[in-house]
Amino acid sequence: MNRLDIDIDYLLDQLRALLAIPSPTGFTDTIVRHVCAELDHLGLDYDLTRRGAIRALLPGTQKAGARAIVSHVDTLGAQVKSVKSNGRLELVPVGTWSARFAEGARTTIFTDRGTYRGTILPMRASGHTYGDGVDDLPVGWDHVELRVDAYTTHAAMTDRLGIEVGDIVAVDPQPEFLDNGFIVSRHLDNKAGVAVMLAALKAMKAASEPPVDIFWLFTIAEEVGHGAASVVLPDIASMVAVDNGTSAPGQNSAEFGVTVAMADQTGPFDYHLTRKLVQLCRENDIRVQKDVFRYYRSDSASAVEAGADVRTALATFGVDASHGYERIHMHALRSLAELLTCYGLSEVEIPRDSAAIGPLEGFTRQPDEDVLAEQALTPRTEIGQAVRAPRRD
Repeated sequence: MNRLDIDIDYLLDQLRALLAIPSPTGFTDTIVRHVCAELDHLGLDYDLTRRGAIRALLPGTQKAGARAIVSHVDTLGAQVKSVKSNGRLELVPVGTWSARFAEGARTTIFTDRGTYRGTILPMRASGHTYGDGVDDLPVGWDHVELRVDAYTTHAAMTDRLGIEVGDIVAVDPQPEFLDNGFIVSRHLDNKAGVAVMLAALKAMKAASEPPVDIFWLFTIAEEVGHGAASVVLPDIASMVAVDNGTSAPGQNSAEFGVTVAMADQTGPFDYHLTRKLVQLCRENDIRVQKDVFRYYRSDSASAVEAGADVRTALATFGVDASHGYERIHMHALRSLAELLTCYGLSEVEIPRDSAAIGPLEGFTRQPDEDVLAEQALTPRTEIGQAVRAPRRD
């Protein structure tokens, strides 16, 4: 087995620390500095893009055909759209999330003069005033407002506080770490993924040298679609995104083990890389299930759309109520960290990928009638020449 032991206490400590740092998209400098400090502690070299995406390197025996593992430090949030006549704030969401989950949220408003606390409320917030009319109000960002915890009853007073259009609003995560392994919080997407990567990286730093360089990427704008668009190097041949799976009715994701996505709204993930991840789980006694996400995209989509010729896969921890009051389990986080160590230490199965352009020789093959007939006679061929026969269990 290539699976390494994961320091669970370290993973949990990192998740707590990450959740304590507000980092809606567009307001990520502080959390970038936190992750860089942790990379310093682990003894890794890294560099940053202009806006703060992090690219850390765990050197391998070979540079060409490098691997990458990516997650994002940014979260959902909001911005001030306008100051209303009653002194409260109209909001627009940062990222895609329902105002249904914004109602009642405690927040911090970041202004040029300092911070203010506040609460996002429906416009009919008092049952004593509106009676059943509270329940008649539609759900949507046009029907909520942010009440600032400062003395203000009209727009001019709020203006004097220094609150302006465009100010960032961070939503409190309100985390709970339960004794039975469940974790309930906002923003587990994707601070749990970052904690998983750091825990896997800690384990791998103390292990043997991987066969190829591994870049550990932390992006800052995944929730608005930019993600890994400008952080992937030409030497990177394959990239595994670490993010949340959606454990909901009609989905095959689970809050336990690893969920490997076979496709999302941008199309299928790389045929060979996804199957390699599943096979690594099976060979290393890691619980695994597959899923397809219809309303989902991750860092891998932005990289491919930006022109990166890189094999992509998505390995996830199951999240209940994603982009809402999310819930995960430690079993999934540990399992996913273990898979990352298995992947990082696994042998290169497609040597041709070390070059961006090459001849037909060594190019991969997918199953057809001839290949399947051949595999029936020789079931464990190299992936670089043919894929393994499908499992029947």
